[in-house]
Amino acid sequence: MNHILDRPVWNALRTAHASLAEGSERARRYPPSIVPFAATADNSAESLEALAELPVGEDVMAIVEAAPITVSQGLMVLSSASLVQMMAGHPFERVSDSRIELLTEADAEDMLALATLTKPGPFTLRAQSLGTFWGVKMEGRLVAMAGQRMRQPGFAELSGLCTHPDFQGRGLGSLLFRFVAGEISARDETAYLHAYAANKPAIALYEAMGFRLRSDMNLCVVKRQSA
Repeated sequence: MNHILDRPVWNALRTAHASLAEGSERARRYPPSIVPFAATADNSAESLEALAELPVGEDVMAIVEAAPITVSQGLMVLSSASLVQMMAGHPFERVSDSRIELLTEADAEDMLALATLTKPGPFTLRAQSLGTFWGVKMEGRLVAMAGQRMRQPGFAELSGLCTHPDFQGRGLGSLLFRFVAGEISARDETAYLHAYAANKPAIALYEAMGFRLRSDMNLCVVKRQSA
């Protein structure tokens, strides 16, 4: 039996994030202004064709699944990569630290600027539509943040973890990692995350923080074929 996180995008869009879903019972995506993830209900020809109908113009979609990814001839593959999906090996205690503050819509531009600089993964001005983010501000600017992205029953993805290069080496990333994992555990949910399989230092760090490898994953970025 497949695990709910083998197809994290589809299972988020049909449950916790159903209100954000665009598409049909065959294929769904998040609004591209929030995040580019999309998925099919299955690998039937009907579902693959429905997925190919979702992009508008130059829209790009990202597909993340444990199984090899199949796309229809209506889509052009722009890039692909191997990922790992890691899961918290135990519940995390809640962290209390006065430096951490809840981020709001007023912080959206600063969050996007930090994510653009550090590249933790797909990030937009509307990232907070997916879940709560927290950050640390120093010298009047946002210098580190982390939050939650996809959610499925019993699970929440820890995402957007990044620290400004000028403030790295101070333990802010580890602090926010433990904080967000603790907030997820407090809801009786299990935290998980994705990382590029080639990023061995990050994987080793996450293992040291108490996460374990759950599954190898595949990433495929596509767009609609030109007419």
